Amino acid sequence: MHRTCWTLLRIVVAAALLVAGCARKRTDAYQGYIEGKFVYVAAPVSGRLEHLAVARGETIAAGSPLFNLDHEPEASAQRQAQRLMSVAESRLADLQLGKRPEEIAVARAQLAQALAEKQEAGAILASDEAQFRAGGIAQTELIQAQGALDTSTARVKELEADLAVDALPARAEQIRAQADQVAADRATVAQSAWTLGQKDVSSPRQGLIFDTLYREGEWVADGNPVVQILPPENLELRFFVPESIVGKLRIRQSIRVQCDGCAPSLQATIRFISPQAEYTPPVIYSNENRSKLVFLVIAKPSAQEAQALHPGQPIEVTLP
Repeated sequence: MHRTCWTLLRIVVAAALLVAGCARKRTDAYQGYIEGKFVYVAAPVSGRLEHLAVARGETIAAGSPLFNLDHEPEASAQRQAQRLMSVAESRLADLQLGKRPEEIAVARAQLAQALAEKQEAGAILASDEAQFRAGGIAQTELIQAQGALDTSTARVKELEADLAVDALPARAEQIRAQADQVAADRATVAQSAWTLGQKDVSSPRQGLIFDTLYREGEWVADGNPVVQILPPENLELRFFVPESIVGKLRIRQSIRVQCDGCAPSLQATIRFISPQAEYTPPVIYSNENRSKLVFLVIAKPSAQEAQALHPGQPIEVTLP
């Protein structure tokens, strides 16, 4: 009986030691968590959310449509800017061409009439000169005929000069000022087109739609995020090591990662080692470590392996 009890006691003690050994925490494992760096996508202009093209939980490619805001205010502004530009361009073309063909035709008709009047005045003067030499008219009449010819000649020269000017474009200063106005109107059209284009927003990155922050029909102020994206390359592992370990770590060093549901071969590469000690954050639920000073280490998994990780997920890191 005594021997049987002693054997049972040894079995119980061995089992307790075995359980204690299994429950003992690994000394070469360090606790941490997954952190995600989100991309908040917003429009630089305000508007009513007309269409939301994505839903929470979807995985999208870069360039995929995300959302559209109401187009009408900006579309009206663009149409007005285009009309003003057309008017300015027509005015510039008119200044560069000179007067219209119809106006030049009128000037030519007036010149033809003046030439006919000049020819008639010349004939009258020649007749009066002959009569004056024969004594048939007074000198006063001869002077009047000469004056009529001079007036007709001056009128012809005036109309010839006007016709030459009508064929010329406007002055260089006027053309330059109008060209500046056309350039300003074109810039306004380009600005209005850019503003209108900002109402249709596409994804700048490939990743997971982590959340949508507005519903269709709601007013969105400029700069307010509408979609929250988590690219896989923006996931990082944060874990904490004691001072005795931090000196052994190196940037680009490979580490092994364990977590619930993760692949057993999951690895990451150290990208940052904090130069300052800090207290373990509350997210690390460990009675042994939470009051100790440790050093933060950040590591990055590959983009492919990161797709199986989730922000806030606890991890355990072991060093090779």
